[in-house]
Amino acid sequence: MKQRLVQDVSALPTSGFGASSPIWWGTLAFIALEGMGFALAAGSYLYLRQVNPQWPIAAPPPNHWPGTALIVVLLLSLAPNALADRAAKNEKLPAVQFWLIVMTAIGVLAVAIRGWEFTQLNIRWDDNAYGSITWFVLGLHATHLLTDLGDTVVLAVLMFTRHATERRFSDVSDNAFYWYFVVASWIALYVLLYGVPRL
Repeated sequence: MKQRLVQDVSALPTSGFGASSPIWWGTLAFIALEGMGFALAAGSYLYLRQVNPQWPIAAPPPNHWPGTALIVVLLLSLAPNALADRAAKNEKLPAVQFWLIVMTAIGVLAVAIRGWEFTQLNIRWDDNAYGSITWFVLGLHATHLLTDLGDTVVLAVLMFTRHATERRFSDVSDNAFYWYFVVASWIALYVLLYGVPRL
């Protein structure tokens, strides 16, 4: 008679944090893919910079103040983001609710600053190659700001309902992990968009 080995896994947790969560690995894969997208966009920008003797083409460098304001806001957001992550890992619902509201407000402010930033580029997207790549890179990061804001809003709403379960705490932690990528990527893109034209 052939024996079949089985193990009772009913006592295992239904969700986890960090590397023990499949969603965390999915988020990490998104970061890798989107990071490659940023790298390709930056490579295109630098290629166009290399083949054009004048850069920016037929335009002054973009006004750096909106981008600088955004970088300050994003760097300051790291503290409440870390507190939201810690509260989620400790499953402290009131703290998670509070910090998600704070992060939602920060996300709205960041998107508003990005809207202002588009008006200060000193060039239209269809004027020339410089305008096109600058708008594309800025728009690519704007998409990440918007999608993370949407995710944060949805999580904030869910945490005020009966759906505030252990799994949702894990989702809050994964959202905080993704926000670090959004902030880090803007630091690199800020140097690209505002530093390179002034070299």
